[in-house]
Amino acid sequence: DLLMVGVMLGICSIMGLPWFVAATVLSISHVNSLKVESECSAPGEQPKFLGIREQRVTGLMIFVLMGLSVFMTSVLKFIPMPVLYGVFLYMGVSSLKGIQFFDRIKLFGMPAKHQPDLIYLRYVPLWKVHIFTVVQLTCLVLLWVIKASAAAVVFPMMVLALVFVRKLMDLCFTKRELSWLDDLMPESKKKKEDDKKKKEK
Repeated sequence: DLLMVGVMLGICSIMGLPWFVAATVLSISHVNSLKVESECSAPGEQPKFLGIREQRVTGLMIFVLMGLSVFMTSVLKFIPMPVLYGVFLYMGVSSLKGIQFFDRIKLFGMPAKHQPDLIYLRYVPLWKVHIFTVVQLTCLVLLWVIKASAAAVVFPMMVLALVFVRKLMDLCFTKRELSWLDDLMPESKKKKEDDKKKKEK
């Protein structure tokens, strides 16, 4: 997906066409649908994440069908807009589960005794987690305001500016803290490795 987005951005730039971005909600929903979880678990226990079914068929078919929708406009125009908004709202809300940023936002109104055993809470003080979340939330709101205003033309430059915001965080957080808060590795995998290290000790 990223390769195709990169190639098409180059083509769009040369031909003077508008840029486009990867469909975040669509991609997250797709990955969630390919998750493999344990089927048997104790009552009240969450099923364990086992991995992702690696394949390229569904991704290809999604985009082929999206392309074919151009030829189905005469039928698609009969779908009421509230139905489409409802589908997109459901996809967006269901995609929030398991996203670290959303989990950290929920921590603001959660008493310490009800907080889940998140790996970054083991190594980073809660107040620092909140600062990290506020910075991310501020950047998100700022990007949304710029995108919705007349200054939307500078949106790509503002996205690039986030690299420098991330670099400035080195002044407030240690490398170790940032490695827990801003790591690409899934939460479940990090927790499993951390528990394994503790058992070995």
